[in-house]
Amino acid sequence: METIIQILARELDRPQQHIENIITLLDEGNTVPFIARYRKELHGAMDDQLIRQLADRLQYLRNLQDRRDEVKQSIESQGKLTEELSAAIDAASTLAEVEDLYRPYKQKRRTRATMAKEKGLEPLALLLFAQQPDCPDPLSEAAKYIDPEKGVETAEDALRGASDIVAELVSDDADIRKSLRELYNKRAVLTSCAAAKEPEDSVYRLYYEFSSLISKTQGHQILAINRGEREDILKVGVELDREPALVAIRRAVVRPGSAAMEFVKAAAEDAYDRLIAPSMEREVRSELTERASEGAIGQFALNLRPLLMQPPVKGFVTMGLDPGYRMGCKVAVVDPTGKVLDTAVVYPTHGERGKNEAIEKLAALIGKHRVAHIAIGNGTASRETEQMTVELIRKVGGGVSYMIVNEAGASVYSASKLAAEEFPEFDVNLRSAVSIARRLQDPLAELVKIDPRSIGVGQYQHDMPQARLGEALDGVVEDCVNCVGVDVNTASAPLLTRVAGLNGTTAKNIVRYREENGPFTTRKQILKVPKLGPKAFEQCAGFLRVPDSSSPLDDTAVHPESYKAAEKLLAICGHDMADVKAGRLGDLRDRLSVYGQEKAAAECGVGVPTLLDVAAELLKPGRDPRDELPAPVLRTDVMDMKDLKPGMELKGTVRNVIDFGAFVDIGVHQDGLVHISQICDRYVKHPSDVLNVGDVVTVWVKEVDEKKKRISLTMRKDKL
Repeated sequence: METIIQILARELDRPQQHIENIITLLDEGNTVPFIARYRKELHGAMDDQLIRQLADRLQYLRNLQDRRDEVKQSIESQGKLTEELSAAIDAASTLAEVEDLYRPYKQKRRTRATMAKEKGLEPLALLLFAQQPDCPDPLSEAAKYIDPEKGVETAEDALRGASDIVAELVSDDADIRKSLRELYNKRAVLTSCAAAKEPEDSVYRLYYEFSSLISKTQGHQILAINRGEREDILKVGVELDREPALVAIRRAVVRPGSAAMEFVKAAAEDAYDRLIAPSMEREVRSELTERASEGAIGQFALNLRPLLMQPPVKGFVTMGLDPGYRMGCKVAVVDPTGKVLDTAVVYPTHGERGKNEAIEKLAALIGKHRVAHIAIGNGTASRETEQMTVELIRKVGGGVSYMIVNEAGASVYSASKLAAEEFPEFDVNLRSAVSIARRLQDPLAELVKIDPRSIGVGQYQHDMPQARLGEALDGVVEDCVNCVGVDVNTASAPLLTRVAGLNGTTAKNIVRYREENGPFTTRKQILKVPKLGPKAFEQCAGFLRVPDSSSPLDDTAVHPESYKAAEKLLAICGHDMADVKAGRLGDLRDRLSVYGQEKAAAECGVGVPTLLDVAAELLKPGRDPRDELPAPVLRTDVMDMKDLKPGMELKGTVRNVIDFGAFVDIGVHQDGLVHISQICDRYVKHPSDVLNVGDVVTVWVKEVDEKKKRISLTMRKDKL
């Protein structure tokens, strides 16, 4: 039997030694970001996503082994564990297979079969089920079990009870269930229809007459059907041609020529109709939902990563506008570090006078604080606010640009305890405006304050298993934060909490320490923070930056454990720390290449992957990996849907990637949809193979439906 290490090595196509090393590191309490970044020699430079995949699978396999042991122990306590059964349980590769093997030995609620056993009919059932050549006639044999005191009045009563017992035996057979599961996976069809005789038009109209092989049903279809069923709009079922299933069961249990053959055949059919088929339908629906949920969670995580990693718009005074109708548009002006300079409330949707007063007030704020950019939340009244903003930019004579910012989760944050602690002097609505402004300045630093499930870059997120979704998204946030790094002297406690090795307590202690003692001047000083011990320091140190340190290494991703290696590398290449500060390492790679990477790594006491990482950091101390991505699209004008014409070429930003396409912001209040077939001129299995949230793309208008507020776009000019 394969070990867990062997299984993981085969599934991930990685050397067993690398798998074993990662498992050891995880068991020792090391975090995924730390392992991915600073232990590359031990795992062959696997990335954080693959390590998380390994960790998830490792947990499943360990749970599977624990369940195997529990099942064997339970069966053994009944005195029924054989070597053959034990081997079968050990060989089971899924929890479902283990449960199938355990089914005959599991304590059941009172069933028709258990009631028949209470009447003393089990010997009759076993005799007939064995179908020996000398098996007696079932009816005559059943007459021996007539016992009115036990409720068996006739031979037919005895046969019915025996049939119930046989049906349960057939239903509990692990091999039969395995073969039927394979049959369902190949041939079963998921169907849905309208629950009402005369259904109204709704978002579920595509599923009023729907059928699809379960193997080909898309995740978004499964989740939509599930929701429609929960809302009593759809009736859902799993259909399989009955005959092939019965043939598979008969082949397993019926022995031709026996006098009991017809009895067993009838009991097997009853087992399928009454026990197996309903059970299989529940199992299939559960597996489909799990598959769809995992796919949706994976897509959510895939979309979240580029959203968090959007390039920041640094170094500018920014105005945040949180649009609204009745309560007005909330305004916040923040300086380049995100500090609030001013706030206001204007009413651009309250008639022409309200709009003009809003423009005058905002123009004054722009002049007073030298605002360079305006961030507009994309919620209610966003369209009217955007049009007002364009007039505002003209009023101040230009020099200001704007961007529509996804405000998902801003209201959740503004009403949170965290926001109240950060802005006790501001009302809830003004906090949202501050958050919107900061989202333009540094999306990652602001979005980490919000539950990632509230950010809204997926499908059916409220239908997902919330614990699993939260775990997956938290992993993405953690990876992004540690990829970018965090300034230990300016980061908020929520941002610090996402750093590998830190938690809520140590993050708050870091903030409290710098408030009481002033900014950190070295990385080593972090060790003085209460409750932040050597293990936590080992995990977090490489991801925390100290820009004002006397050592330039403290503002890089070089881990303190590799400082000596960095100094040795500089010496080998004829440089020193002064050259790092002055940016005079342009020839570092050339000198390293001439000297030899392996030779240099050996002299520095590290592996080649670590040496190359150190060299890259020395070349660009304090670098932000997000700066290398395409800059966000900032606008100075606005279009209306009526301005769009088929064939029009536009630049847009991908806002969401889903199973059937992508939504693109083209500067109109309504995002346009690029269907998966319109993304490129080759087959695409999933839009995420080509597009990411935040990508800047060229699109052409295909069709506009103003009435339904739908815009169809294409990225293929040949499809116009």
